[in-house]
Amino acid sequence: IMSLFGEVPQATPVAVFKLSNDFKEDANPKKVNLGVGAYRTDEGQPWVLPVVKKVEKIIVADNSLNHEYLAILGLPEFRSSASKIALGEDSPAIQENRVGAVQCLGGTGALKMGAEFLRRWYNGNDNTKTPVYVSAPTWENHNAVFANAGFEDVRPYKYWDAEKRGLDLDGFLGDLESAPKHSIFVLHACAHNPTGTDPTHVEWMQVAEVMKRRKLFVFFDSAYQGFASGCLDKDAWAVRYFVTQGFEMFCAQSFSKNFGLYNERVGNLTIVARDSDNLKRVLSQMEKIVRVTWSNPPSQGARLVAITLNTPELFAEWKDNVKTMADRVLLMRASLQAKLQALETPGTWDHITQQIGMFSFTGLNPKQVEYMIKERSIYLMASGRINMCGLTTKNIDYVAESIHETVVNVQ
Repeated sequence: IMSLFGEVPQATPVAVFKLSNDFKEDANPKKVNLGVGAYRTDEGQPWVLPVVKKVEKIIVADNSLNHEYLAILGLPEFRSSASKIALGEDSPAIQENRVGAVQCLGGTGALKMGAEFLRRWYNGNDNTKTPVYVSAPTWENHNAVFANAGFEDVRPYKYWDAEKRGLDLDGFLGDLESAPKHSIFVLHACAHNPTGTDPTHVEWMQVAEVMKRRKLFVFFDSAYQGFASGCLDKDAWAVRYFVTQGFEMFCAQSFSKNFGLYNERVGNLTIVARDSDNLKRVLSQMEKIVRVTWSNPPSQGARLVAITLNTPELFAEWKDNVKTMADRVLLMRASLQAKLQALETPGTWDHITQQIGMFSFTGLNPKQVEYMIKERSIYLMASGRINMCGLTTKNIDYVAESIHETVVNVQ
C-alpha cells in the first residue's frame, strides 16, 4: 500500500546536532567537541550553576506552588525582572510604563514571537515584503525563523571582514544607509554569534544614528548577557543606548547560557513601545499569537530565574556564577592564542583574544575544518566557529597543535 507520506523528502539534519552525533560515534580517545553551543567545565562536563541548585530546592519546598496554567503571556515576575536586566533597573522606558514582555520558549521562541507579530502588524498588515536584514554571517537559525514567519525577503547585511578578521563597519553602515525605510534589522546585543566580534560603543552610536534617520526597526537578539564580559550591565550597553535614543524595539532574551538552563527553554521577548497605550495593543495581539503557538508557557525555568533575579543574595550569587563561566572562557582564549604564537602558526591569531563570548571565529576555511574533523577528531562548525568552552587545560595543547598542523598542511 502507498503511504500518505511517500512524497515527503528527507530533510538535511540540523548541522550542530549532527556534529554532536558524529562526535559521539568517533572512537578516537583524543576527540574534542568544539561545536556544541553550551558551557562546559574544565573537566569537559555540563555545569549546573550552584545558584540554580539552591533555587530548585526552594521551589520543591514551597507548598504554595501548583501546576495551574500561568497567564498567557507568562509569569509576571519573570517577565518584569527579565526586562529589567536587559534595560536596567532605572530605565526611563520602564518608569514610563512603556515596556512589556512575553515569556517565550527560549531565545528562539522570543525571535519567533517577534517575527510573527511583525509580519502580521508592522509596516502595514500582513506585510510579507518588508525586508529583514541579518548579519553576514549570523546564527544559522535567524534566516529560517523569519522566513518561516512568512517574510519573503530575508537579506544579509555586511558585518564580518574576513581579511582583517574584524568588523566591516563601513559595509555595515552602507547597508543601513541603502536599506529600504522600515526594514527590520536583527542585531546581536553582545558576543556576536558566530564571529565573537562586537561593535565598540562609538560604532554602536554610528549604527543607531543611521537607523534612526532611516526609520529602521531594531530587533535585538540577546542570548549571552553576562557571558561576554562577565558583567551584565556592560553586555547590555547597546540595547540600553538604543532605548535612550528613543527607539521602539524588540529584544529577544535567552537564559539558556547565562543560567545554564538549556533544556528548560527560558526566553523572554522585551518590547519597548512609544507609550503605554501602544504597548497595551501590542501585548493584546501577542496573546493571540501565543494562544495558537504554545498556548501557555512552562513555569519551572521561568520561576527559577524570577526567584533568582528578585532575591538580592541569590542575584549576587548568580552574577558570581556567570563571572565564573565568563572568566574560564577568557582564560581559554588567552591560552589558545599563546600556544599558537609559541608554535609560530602561520597567520595572525590576535583575533582569538579580541573576540568575546562563547565563540571564536577562527578563520579556518571549510577544507581545513574537514581536515580537523577527519584527521584530528576535532569537531567544529564548517564556518570555522569554535566554542571556547570545549577547550580544557587537558585538551588545549592537542587542539593548538592540530590547528597548527592544519594551517601548515591545508590551504
